[in-house]
Amino acid sequence: MFETVKKAFQIKEIRMRIFFTLLMLVVIRFGSQLPVPGVDRNYFSQWFESQQTGDAFSLFDAFTGGSFLNMSVLALNITPYITSSIIMQLLTIAIPKLEEMQHEGEEGRKMIVSITRYLTIALSLIESGAMAIGFGRQGLLQTYDAINVITVITTLTAGSAFLMWLGERITENGVGNGISIVLTINIISRIPQDMTTLFKQFVSGQSVANATIACVIIIAVILGMVLLVILLNDAERHIPVQYAKKIQGRKTMGGNSTNIPLKVNTAGVMPIIFAASIMEFPVIISTLVGYKGTGWWAEALKYLSSSYWCKPAQLKYSLGLVAYVAMLVFFAYFYTSITFNPLEIADNLKKQGGFIPGIRPGKPTSDYLTAVLNYIIFIGAVGLTIVGVLPFIFRGVFNADISFGGTSLIIVVSVVLETIKQVESMMLVRNYKGFLSD
Repeated sequence: MFETVKKAFQIKEIRMRIFFTLLMLVVIRFGSQLPVPGVDRNYFSQWFESQQTGDAFSLFDAFTGGSFLNMSVLALNITPYITSSIIMQLLTIAIPKLEEMQHEGEEGRKMIVSITRYLTIALSLIESGAMAIGFGRQGLLQTYDAINVITVITTLTAGSAFLMWLGERITENGVGNGISIVLTINIISRIPQDMTTLFKQFVSGQSVANATIACVIIIAVILGMVLLVILLNDAERHIPVQYAKKIQGRKTMGGNSTNIPLKVNTAGVMPIIFAASIMEFPVIISTLVGYKGTGWWAEALKYLSSSYWCKPAQLKYSLGLVAYVAMLVFFAYFYTSITFNPLEIADNLKKQGGFIPGIRPGKPTSDYLTAVLNYIIFIGAVGLTIVGVLPFIFRGVFNADISFGGTSLIIVVSVVLETIKQVESMMLVRNYKGFLSD
């Protein structure tokens, strides 16, 4: 990895792209500190300390790089864009017209991107309106009136739109996927604070022996999770494919062999995001409307809130964790089913004269791919469960409250690896160009 980065800086074109990306990231971090006019910036800090279910917003705050907690102009960050992208992926499966656009090449892709942008603005307006009204009347706004509410909604929506535009510029003129890069730098910006929290909680004030043991355990857990995420991200099952020989005139075509790479973690981090969103949605809505009651609903919210999971004194609430794991496995299969179509792959292989050795073309090939896929999806779901659940266990048993959890770790590792691969591809293309020019 370090050798790739070193060689990349030696190439002017790639070096300029890297510098452009770094400059845009500086702009983003600067914008994360600019306050929204008319708000009390200390409101969320005090609110988080008083809320037992504040963990519903902890992932959101991690994705925004602390912008949400600071209530800056980028408080919504790119979360509306991520949500709209997920919605568009699901609608593409449900609406035939959108599915046709997806297969129309570059023009269809541009149309889907445009729709995603408009949907992002709409979601930004809804989310900023909910925050301005829901939290505004609870003390977020210094003066709760129509002018301040409109100002907050306009500022937050403009900040989200600006960040979406900035992410697209990074994709065009920088390195990596701009939106993913922005999300990753937001998550990474929270790591120093999380490490400080762990140090104060488990190391500071302890004896040398206890402090050493705590440091070793913390480092071992972090490294172990990183290695597991890397294995999940890179692990593939290769299905061998053989192409039949064809004779055209005096030439013999085909006869070569290749493989179909099936990723163990085909769905990526999406199952965790879907499961967490569903579990946290009732908690977030209750918070926005200012619900502070008691009774069966308040008790139900505790089952949904991860801050109550795995606590030895309140193990009954860990039933919510069981439901979370069940949804995680379900969405691993569901998301893979809408992004990977074995029947389509089997038909394409048949048209191109390809076949899997020992498997007949057509439906038998589709059934074989489905069986293999179901097996490796389960392995990937188990890995995701381990990465996703470990932070909850440490939070419940050891009260280690950090924002850098399994979801964040998967995103950071995946984006870093994909960005390095893109830089290597750019270097390879440049070498080809240089070879051809010679």
